[in-house]
Amino acid sequence: MTEPLAKISAEPLDTALVEAAVAGVEHGAVVLFSGVVRNHDGGRSVTALEYRAHPDAERFLRHCCAEVASESGLPVAAVHRVGDLVVGDIALVAAVASPHRAEAFATCATLVERIKSEVPIWKRQHFAEGTSEWVGL
Repeated sequence: MTEPLAKISAEPLDTALVEAAVAGVEHGAVVLFSGVVRNHDGGRSVTALEYRAHPDAERFLRHCCAEVASESGLPVAAVHRVGDLVVGDIALVAAVASPHRAEAFATCATLVERIKSEVPIWKRQHFAEGTSEWVGL
């Protein structure tokens, strides 16, 4: 198995690129997750998000993807955006392919949860009333 696509990007994310990184004729399922900036959180109106990454965040992301691929035996890929994002922007794209859908869904969920818990990327939410807060610090 080749090394998974795992990148941190300041540019808008291309879901087709991430999907293509895992697709193959042997796979009957490709699950693609897009984490999109929503307009609310905890009953408050969100106007924008700011993502900042540790300098080694991409190394952590590569490790996370490689472990999930190794444990599952499936191709995985993930790209996380950093910088200033607005409502509707894509912050994370993760993909997994497999012969059958159940394992692709389960592995993609595992991949996303591991990225959120293991990769040092921090999110600051900006609220409509003019305040902001860092999440998960």
